Amino acid sequence: MIRSMTGFGRSEVSNELNQTIVVEVKSVNHRYCDVTLKNPRKFTMFEPKIRNLFKEYANRGKVDLAISYEDMSENTVKLHYNREMAKEYMNAFKAMEEDFGISSRVTARELSQCSEVLTLQEQSMDEDRWWGLIEQAVKEAGKQFVSSREVEGERLREDLIQKLHQMKADVAFVESRSPQIVEEYRLKLEEKVKDLLETAGIDENRIAAEVTLYADKISVDEEIVRLQSHIAEMENILNQDDSVGRKLDFMAQEMNREANTILSKSNDVELSNHAIELKTNVEKIREQVQNIE
Repeated sequence: MIRSMTGFGRSEVSNELNQTIVVEVKSVNHRYCDVTLKNPRKFTMFEPKIRNLFKEYANRGKVDLAISYEDMSENTVKLHYNREMAKEYMNAFKAMEEDFGISSRVTARELSQCSEVLTLQEQSMDEDRWWGLIEQAVKEAGKQFVSSREVEGERLREDLIQKLHQMKADVAFVESRSPQIVEEYRLKLEEKVKDLLETAGIDENRIAAEVTLYADKISVDEEIVRLQSHIAEMENILNQDDSVGRKLDFMAQEMNREANTILSKSNDVELSNHAIELKTNVEKIREQVQNIE
């Protein structure tokens, strides 16, 4: 199943310690795979692993991958008593008593308010536990992301198939109409010669030569054959499961080249109208394949 390069996925994973990871991923069209990772500084060490993990879910597209977290566990911070710093303060207070002949009664509460005697310290992070949450959340968001791309990709595939069917009909008309144009040209040429040479006989060899030159000039046989081949190949590619965007883009360029040639050689109103429709559908296909991974 082909995939669009437009997609979205979201996942929220928690554990028994009330630690939560939220992953959101979205993407738009891009020639290559460009992943922008918005990751909390706390999880900087996981960035290479996250990028490597997400390679399983995207081959092309500009991807924004955002990770956020919430930690409501009871052991996130710890009150730390700096005994050595408290001694330094008490020694300083004692020195001031001796220097200035004053008495000082310092309570534990007052001492605790001195800078760096009591501090809050974040507990060391359990990297394995957090990575387990991140990995699970990235995988779940990645699956949703791929699923949304496949749904949109199927819509694109159906639209492209419909346009290819229209192109087939236009190519078939051009193929059947081209010989008729040559024959009509021959008849018109004979009529003109008869009007100019009412009594003289018509030089059939000269007529045949003129018709042959005209037929070569407007001939689109090679273009029709190549265009039919390109249409069949594109239909085949649209049924593949791989990343086919680049293949489709190349095929669309080739079809555009053949459609341009057919249009440039068209000198009949009906044929020109179908050639214009052919060119229009090729342009629409070129726009659509830019959205396919």
